[in-house]
Amino acid sequence: MELNRVRLFAGLPLDVVSGGTVNQFRAISAGLKALKLLGLEGVELPIWWGVVEHESMGKYDWSGYLTIAEMVRKAGLKLHVTLCFHASSQPKIPLPEWVLDIGKTKSNIFFKDRAGKPYRGCLSLAVDELAVLNGKTPMQVYQDFCESFKSAFSAFIGSTIMNVIRPCFDVNGFCIVVLQGITMGLGPDGELRYPSHRGFAKSDTVPGAGEFQCYDKNMLHLLKQHAEACGKPKWGLGGPHDAPANSELPTANTFFKDHGGSWESPYGDFFLSWYSSQLIAHGDRLLSLASSVFSDSAVNIFGKVPLMHSWHGTRSHPSELTAGFYNTATRKGYEEVAEMFARNSCKIILPGMDQSDKYQLKESLSSPESLLAEIGTACNKHGVGISGQNSTVGAPDGLKQIKKNMLSENLNDSFIFQRIGAQFFAPEHFPLFIEFVRKLNQPELHSGNLPTKEGTTTATDSVHTRSNLSIHMQSA
Repeated sequence: MELNRVRLFAGLPLDVVSGGTVNQFRAISAGLKALKLLGLEGVELPIWWGVVEHESMGKYDWSGYLTIAEMVRKAGLKLHVTLCFHASSQPKIPLPEWVLDIGKTKSNIFFKDRAGKPYRGCLSLAVDELAVLNGKTPMQVYQDFCESFKSAFSAFIGSTIMNVIRPCFDVNGFCIVVLQGITMGLGPDGELRYPSHRGFAKSDTVPGAGEFQCYDKNMLHLLKQHAEACGKPKWGLGGPHDAPANSELPTANTFFKDHGGSWESPYGDFFLSWYSSQLIAHGDRLLSLASSVFSDSAVNIFGKVPLMHSWHGTRSHPSELTAGFYNTATRKGYEEVAEMFARNSCKIILPGMDQSDKYQLKESLSSPESLLAEIGTACNKHGVGISGQNSTVGAPDGLKQIKKNMLSENLNDSFIFQRIGAQFFAPEHFPLFIEFVRKLNQPELHSGNLPTKEGTTTATDSVHTRSNLSIHMQSA
């Protein structure tokens, strides 16, 4: 693939809006100008459920995000929006207050681990269609949120009819159709997965296997029903008894044992098939909802699939299994995921395109490159478009690895660089990013000699303004 065929976006800070206002307004404005001068297609804007619908169900405040959309439009950039139905730990952005209030007395609206500890970063997929939110189901609440977003942002969203019958520019020459894509939040960190890896693992420590998240009463009820339907009622009493806990190594117990482990037994196949099918059904419900709500809009719908590459070098792939992907050395689990995306005419966002095998801890038997290729193959087979993301700013040889993926079949739609902020604009990183973009789109552009418009500052000057205002770098 030609490099300039991949559209390049940059993610705005996670906390760019709070309390209905834009944080660091002047710095954001300077950053948008810098990105425009660099030749980027646009920016990604995270929109949080906990910010918009904070106080009570059905009471929405889009004001801060609408301000950002207008800033993006005036900067001549496109917009990719991520609808975040999860919480963020850093910066701290919780779920809506009224949802957390419900969770205080009904903790089973959240996923739980084997010890019964709830995960309050998103709702359990088992309550998708249960009326647990003041008489409404989460699916109804998500749909109301999407409908409200569509109405509030109607001035920035093109319709399939409008794009055909009239031009997409206003009297001032600004593009009306600013919104190009919508990522539908699907779970923890917005990804289609279970919250199997809780907490933050240090980069210099071997990650655990993760833990199955099937212990809230609603998940257990679904498991019990499935086991009885299969004629194996004893298999529906809980998750695997011989699986390790969250931070334990796969070798701490026998379930993930490479040869003779329970994952290869009839029970293991029963449980893993059920566990992964529940996740895929959840993703199907949400992507179907988004596709329906925005069916008359000229926007692409995306969903994010994680790159659970730790332990990918084993036969059992424990990190993938606990996250909900029944993918092993003997089973192609991402075929079902790609087929579900294709069925809903949605595209996949794959993170980790800055990660290379040679910088992984050998003890973790990790292989981000082979896993990325595996998922890419499944997507290409089913005709699913792939948009890429990086996992962090400043990964060793990260930009080089991104470029490599841009030239492969692992990426065929767009790339969203995560995420602008102080670290992104730091002297040790930003010149490298300028050179990276130059090689993609503007071979004549040099990092110290960016174009100006009628006396405006260069992108580099805008960068210094942005950096000095100390917007904290936030990773997705």
